[in-house]
Amino acid sequence: MNDQHDHGALGDAEYAEFMELAAEEGFDLEEVEGAIEEAGHGPLPVLAVVGRPNVGKSTLVNRIIGRREAVVEDKPGVTRDRVTYEAEWAGRRFKVVDTGGWEQDVLGIDAAVAAQAEYAIETADAVVFVVDSKVGATDSDEAVVKLLRRAGKPVVLCANKVDGQSGEADAAMLWSLGLGMPYPVSSLHGRGTGDLLDAVLEALPEAPAQSFGGGQIGGPRRIALIGRPNVGKSSLLNKVAREERVVVNELAGTTRDPVDELIELGGVTWKFVDTAGIRKRVHLQQGADYYASLRTAAAVEKAEVAVILIDATENISVQDQRIITMAVDAGRAVVIAYNKWDELDEERRYYLEREIETEMQQVAWAPRVNVSAKTGRHMEKLVPAIETALAGWETRVPTGRLNAFLGELVAAHPHPIRGGKQPRILFGTQAGSKPPRFVLFASGFLEHGYRRFIERRLREEFGFEGTPIHISVRVREKRGGQHKKK
Repeated sequence: MNDQHDHGALGDAEYAEFMELAAEEGFDLEEVEGAIEEAGHGPLPVLAVVGRPNVGKSTLVNRIIGRREAVVEDKPGVTRDRVTYEAEWAGRRFKVVDTGGWEQDVLGIDAAVAAQAEYAIETADAVVFVVDSKVGATDSDEAVVKLLRRAGKPVVLCANKVDGQSGEADAAMLWSLGLGMPYPVSSLHGRGTGDLLDAVLEALPEAPAQSFGGGQIGGPRRIALIGRPNVGKSSLLNKVAREERVVVNELAGTTRDPVDELIELGGVTWKFVDTAGIRKRVHLQQGADYYASLRTAAAVEKAEVAVILIDATENISVQDQRIITMAVDAGRAVVIAYNKWDELDEERRYYLEREIETEMQQVAWAPRVNVSAKTGRHMEKLVPAIETALAGWETRVPTGRLNAFLGELVAAHPHPIRGGKQPRILFGTQAGSKPPRFVLFASGFLEHGYRRFIERRLREEFGFEGTPIHISVRVREKRGGQHKKK
């Protein structure tokens, strides 16, 4: 079983054949193996990093993922679209959720921190709770500890900003939080992060708690209905639920149970994931966007397909784009539903089509349905669109067929010559699905435009409707002498 996992989606015979090909082309076989394993992994366990503003969460996330991706600015409340990153430590991979970008002054610190904790409790497999050791535990920190303790998720306590011996004593004071040993860390200088990560690996399960892809055999597929506030998500769900039969499944055992609705549509039962666990506090109206993005991220994390609802009567907004990006980055199947279609006049319809061409380019591959949640118009088209997207998401192209396709493609459309050299794709494989993940092995660096061209042609050839595609490229290292054949 483990062996199979290491090969990603490749069967043993296919894998052996592929490695022989790699050896002939002079690739380092360990590197090839690593590339396939990296692209072929299933769902990864999720680690959430929570804590008050300015305790150094984003800096710690950068440390953990080993690159400066999480934007760090001194201004608290810098929002970012991207919240999930992949990390690896001691040969194990996991996802890190950086909640640092979600802080907003309007919410008040306590509410923002509590909301992060709620998010972590709902979606993460383990939590790193970051406390500023110089400041010590504040009331806000104590409140989060209560939430985390009640949830029973494994928590690793990070005492940050410990830059030397004197800071060790400050860190020791945090034993009083009752979360076990505080790990003294300086995320700025990297001091102590190794020990912290060892503890994180102890706390994280091998695979995420939620079995994925209808992991319970024959279990209902999971759909997240997302979109910006007031776009009609509730009315769509109510419409679907009222016309069909709705079974509310209340799973007990969490602090505040998110209610997933089992709904029968088109003769199939689907699970619409709900994130009622993250609740919007009424007196924090200004923070509505903050909660909306939290809930969206939580729903997407738990679903296989994201049905993104867009209000057809209004211009496609930055917020719509951001929600789409969230679903694509999370690697989920995507369906775009344009709501309030019955309210469009000819002029708006004309402009909307133009907008879709320009603003929705990044998801031109997603099935589209025009619906009306109010009248129930075209609701029956939703199910085929979801099924199409799931089929694309799960598609796998056998290695032999992929290489025949790549060979023809490269012969007909070679990469442009750059600096006197012409990089070539030598061979490739699809190492994983849900979403499809390809690894291409090349003789030199492939430009972004050429990669996009490859993706477009892959879609034309093999479908992949409704799913993002990941393509990673490995370049053969220059080696002296003859290529060794293994």
